[in-house]
Amino acid sequence: MRLAHAALLMLAAGLATPVEAACDVKAAKIEETIARKGELQEAANKQTVRDLRTLRDAAIVLESYSYVTECERVLEIVKTLAADPEKTIEKGDTDEEKAESQQEARKPKPAVEPAAPAKPK
Repeated sequence: MRLAHAALLMLAAGLATPVEAACDVKAAKIEETIARKGELQEAANKQTVRDLRTLRDAAIVLESYSYVTECERVLEIVKTLAADPEKTIEKGDTDEEKAESQQEARKPKPAVEPAAPAKPK
C-alpha cells in the first residue's frame, strides 16, 4: 500500500517517467535553413528542396499520430541533410524526369466504381 501511495505522489509531483514532449517541427526551422543555404536556391536542386519539405511534412504527420520518437528521428535526418547541402546533393538522386514521374505518382487517383451487377435476361 505504501508503494502505491509513493507512486501516486511521484506521479502527482511529476517525478515519474516524463511524458514525451511533442516533436517540435517549427523549432527545427527547416524553411529558414533552406532559405539560408545558397546551394538549395539553385534551380538544379529543386528536387532536393522538395525532398526536404516532404520529409518535414512526414515528421508533422508522424507527430500528429503520436509517433514522437519517429518524428524526432525524421527531423534529425532533415536537419542533417539541410546542414550540408553539397553532400546531400551529391548523395541524392536529383534526376528531374524521375522526380516528375514521382510527383505524378503522388497525385490522387479517382475512385474506381464497382462494376454494376449483370441484369437478368
